[in-house]
Amino acid sequence: MAETLTAAIVAVLVTASFPLYLYGAWIVIDAETVTWDVLIHHLKYIAVALALTTVPMVVWMIPRAFDQWGPMLAVHIFFGLQAYALLLVALTGIVRIFQVKWQSDLYREPDEDIDISELHEHMSAWRWRLRIGVFGYLLFWLLAYIVGMVRFAYEYLVLARYLP
Repeated sequence: MAETLTAAIVAVLVTASFPLYLYGAWIVIDAETVTWDVLIHHLKYIAVALALTTVPMVVWMIPRAFDQWGPMLAVHIFFGLQAYALLLVALTGIVRIFQVKWQSDLYREPDEDIDISELHEHMSAWRWRLRIGVFGYLLFWLLAYIVGMVRFAYEYLVLARYLP
């Protein structure tokens, strides 16, 4: 029973991260100019969402993975690894964009007339990496989430009825 409760808590935590990802993205999409305050506000939601996904994975899911090995777990792990790989792709873009905008002082004194692509010759490539990484992360996160919820339902709700 304790394992079922822990699994349910983990499912709730991971589920709670998705609206935070969406709202964090919306903060940046909705802003005309990304100032330092907008960036920090955005990162607060994204950091909490990442923590709600990553901490349960590292603390509870990974240590138990080898005891539950099966095809659904392999698919779940595959999608999860793809999500984190694409998060790294996004980070390679955002770090460089952040550096250039910081050096240009565009977070503290935003200038709406400046085309961000003109700040550095590789800016469009970094922005492309960021977009692909974020989109890919969310896509594979959703796929891993769906597989994880199917596994949760099967192992803790369906299978539990047939075990003593």
